[in-house]
Amino acid sequence: MRIDLPGVGPYELREPARWSPAERPATSRIAYAAAHVVADPLGDNTPGSPAVVDWDATLRFRRHLWSHGLRVADAMDTAQRNMGLDWAATRELIRRSAAEARAYGDPAALVSCGAGTDHRPDAGDLDAITAAYAEQIETVQDTGAGVIIMASRQLARVASGPADYHQVYGKLFGLAGRPVILHWLGEMFDPQLAGYWGSRDVDAATESFLELVHAHAAMVDGVKVSLLDEEHEVRLRAALPEGVKLYTGDDFNYPSLIRSGSHALLGIFDAIAPAAAAALRVLDEAEAAPDAAERDRLLAAYDEILAPTVPLSRKIFEAPTYHYKTGIVFLSWLNGHQDAFAMVNGAQSARSLVHLAEVFALADQAGLLADQELAVRRMKALLAVNGL
Repeated sequence: MRIDLPGVGPYELREPARWSPAERPATSRIAYAAAHVVADPLGDNTPGSPAVVDWDATLRFRRHLWSHGLRVADAMDTAQRNMGLDWAATRELIRRSAAEARAYGDPAALVSCGAGTDHRPDAGDLDAITAAYAEQIETVQDTGAGVIIMASRQLARVASGPADYHQVYGKLFGLAGRPVILHWLGEMFDPQLAGYWGSRDVDAATESFLELVHAHAAMVDGVKVSLLDEEHEVRLRAALPEGVKLYTGDDFNYPSLIRSGSHALLGIFDAIAPAAAAALRVLDEAEAAPDAAERDRLLAAYDEILAPTVPLSRKIFEAPTYHYKTGIVFLSWLNGHQDAFAMVNGAQSARSLVHLAEVFALADQAGLLADQELAVRRMKALLAVNGL
């Protein structure tokens, strides 16, 4: 099958991969896919308008992720927090996602949701920021889902140094009913988070962050780090208290980081769920292998599955990185998980046609176009709309 792609040229699709749903989730690593929301194509999702969500398609996609043995990280930046998903829609997403998880098991084991301060953009002091966090934490906990404490733009703006972060987060640990995941989101994902943890110097910020985690280790399930710096993540992982997990958020270097010991909470797992789940099951086998030769063979198989997904992920997350959601939703549409290439806040227009064409080709090379005929038909329709 062949298609002409702008910026790529005549492109011949490869033999499709066949990914099967998981009979069991991986056990050697905990893996969350940060999930996107599906916009209602008939809703007014123009920039600045309240989000109108296609709930049926949104929940159907979460069932797709669970079917591959992945957990769901919901109401996170992949779901367009701070980029179009307002608090009313976020609150409903948290409620619906946790309720849907109950059909599969314990919501706390299947879905964790982001709690932040984005519904109080005018919060101007530490008490107001703490109260905003508390409201969202309570919303998540009331559903039975796990809590991910997201980085706060408001706290980044107000905090004068590490002590302010420690004050706010220390109070939040006291409100949490069970251990939480902390999220350190780098400024490449959100420029308004520059200097988080009290310093623009990464080493100083890391020192502050580790001091906080060590002081409250009993209430920290893990830390999700999205700095796109492999060496820093390895050092941070080694410095965490015993029992606190490192959930990689590095969408550039995830294969090696997971292989070397990180767990995962990744936006790219939304797009590559079948391959990611298959690789993680192979990693299980490798770590249980009876001898070095078998372990090496299985680790090579793990690398073989994930290696083609890395160029795809690096393309989707290329600068400006915060527009990666467009590529994620584009692949969801190509793969038939939703009927329209539409996003809240009109974000489907955030990437060029050439960028999307390159994503199409790289997804095919990674074996991630589930139905090639459907994908080609939809890609041709998108090209036609754009005069090609």
